[in-house]
Amino acid sequence: QVQLAESGGGLVQPGDSLRLSCSASGRTVSSTTVVWFRQVLGKEREFVAGISWYPGRTKYGDSVKGRFTISRDNAKNTVYLQMNSLLPDDTALYLCAAGTRSVIETTARAYENWGQGTQVTVSS
Repeated sequence: QVQLAESGGGLVQPGDSLRLSCSASGRTVSSTTVVWFRQVLGKEREFVAGISWYPGRTKYGDSVKGRFTISRDNAKNTVYLQMNSLLPDDTALYLCAAGTRSVIETTARAYENWGQGTQVTVSS
């Protein structure tokens, strides 16, 4: 079973950038589909981005397209989420999850393995 640990969150101002990391153990990220969701208290988890183990396959939520980029470093067994042009609406707990299918599912119930999350707060 894969274990995931997120890091990189923090307090930033609107327009700033952050890079989140999702470090994996127990399975290589090159053979795993890894996704990022975010959650605000009282709301359902929202799909942010995903990268499949199938080469070249990525997917983004509509609210982050053009601003966020997901990538993978196989040597570090880590998946990154580069977040640019951050908005106050991006404030949330960001969680990564892992799956075995090549298809990038955008519903949270499709994933069993989750990290604890890292908080991102965008505020002036």
